[in-house]
Amino acid sequence: MSEARRTGVISLKTLQRYGYIPPAERLRRGPVAIFECIEEIPCNICVDACPLKAVSMSSIVSMPVIDFSRCIGCAVCVGKCPGQAVFVVDLSKEDSEYVTLPYEMSPPPKKGAVVKLLNREGVVVGRGEVVKFFIDNGTYVVTVRVPKGLALNVRAIRVS
Repeated sequence: MSEARRTGVISLKTLQRYGYIPPAERLRRGPVAIFECIEEIPCNICVDACPLKAVSMSSIVSMPVIDFSRCIGCAVCVGKCPGQAVFVVDLSKEDSEYVTLPYEMSPPPKKGAVVKLLNREGVVVGRGEVVKFFIDNGTYVVTVRVPKGLALNVRAIRVS
């Protein structure tokens, strides 16, 4: 039984093992997608959604493979993923990090709103500021400024 099936949570170590965490050099270069899709299910929406063809799959039930050298972190894949398993992180700034994530609650947070940052287990790990959002496929795609060191762990927000 996989760790995620047993605990309901995917660890950063597991994501690294699957090749879903870009190398540190790529993370520092600018926004990049991080997929947390470790189930082999019949879905390939991300492959067709990527305008730069940075996502591929060997079959409809394979896990996606991301070519980090092609990904520019445009976040198109974030809103398209029906499993809400795609995020974009940007570790390239000096003062803050940024996470772009799916949000399906109404109403969406407003730009400038201070929100609680939640990790993969749903535990509050800090506060962040909404810097932008757009709607794609009925999903709000929200970008949040987070304190340094949190972008690889923040996976949800809670609006107060």
